[in-house]
Amino acid sequence: MLKEIICTKAAPAAIGPYSQAVKTDRGFLFTAGQIPIDPETGNVVIGDIQVQTRRALENLKFVLEASGSGLTAVVKTTVFLKNMDDFSAMNQIYAEYFTEEPPARSAVEVSRLPKDVLVEIECIAVSES
Repeated sequence: MLKEIICTKAAPAAIGPYSQAVKTDRGFLFTAGQIPIDPETGNVVIGDIQVQTRRALENLKFVLEASGSGLTAVVKTTVFLKNMDDFSAMNQIYAEYFTEEPPARSAVEVSRLPKDVLVEIECIAVSES
């Protein structure tokens, strides 16, 4: 199986030894978890769960676009929340990005996320190119 490493400056650079996404010759795209970092400043966006969810989803969207794919091609997401009490507020923003035929999803509470953010989102998508 061949793979292509996806890297874009429109989303935050990896903060460790991993790729923003990997595209396979079998038509799948696997993204790294996206956290609410502003790609221009490299800083975590300041704000509540909705502000941070929006930034994480924008970063995810940019990684998908860099691979020739998009949000409509997402088949599965995993949402990691620092606090499950934020689920409803996160879900309001999430629903703005996945309006029709939303992907399968898991949402889990974790004890800590990189840079102490409130949310991290990763996905699997089918390649549109």
